[in-house]
Amino acid sequence: MLRKMKKERYSLFSDGGARGNPGPAGIGFLVFKGKKLIKFDGKYIGISTNNKAEYKALIMGLKQIQKLNIKEIVCYLDSELIVKQIKGEYKVKSPDLKPLFETVQTYLSKIKNISFVHIPRSSNSFADKLANIALDAAEDSQK
Repeated sequence: MLRKMKKERYSLFSDGGARGNPGPAGIGFLVFKGKKLIKFDGKYIGISTNNKAEYKALIMGLKQIQKLNIKEIVCYLDSELIVKQIKGEYKVKSPDLKPLFETVQTYLSKIKNISFVHIPRSSNSFADKLANIALDAAEDSQK
């Protein structure tokens, strides 16, 4: 008798940050299927706040999730604020964050099973590194 194969879980790690708040900002994300890295990216987004960068990193990751047609995923972020806003535990009061929050909501409606987990920054080092590489490259090109 064949055993039912265990389905590998998809994970999204995203991070954004600004040097100064606001200041030059970078974003990054990684998508895993089980332990296998299947997609990653990072980019410079110009002058931004930390919170806007966090949202933009998540949105960039969610766009890839949609392109990959992934219907079940766990999203890991080191921004407690963003996770609590998406879960509805905090209201989105900032007029700068509301449109980003609404963009995230449109992606959520297209994904069958999605959850969000707040993780310590130390557990999100690869996404943080991608954001910083993009930011470093932008700063180097301006010298």
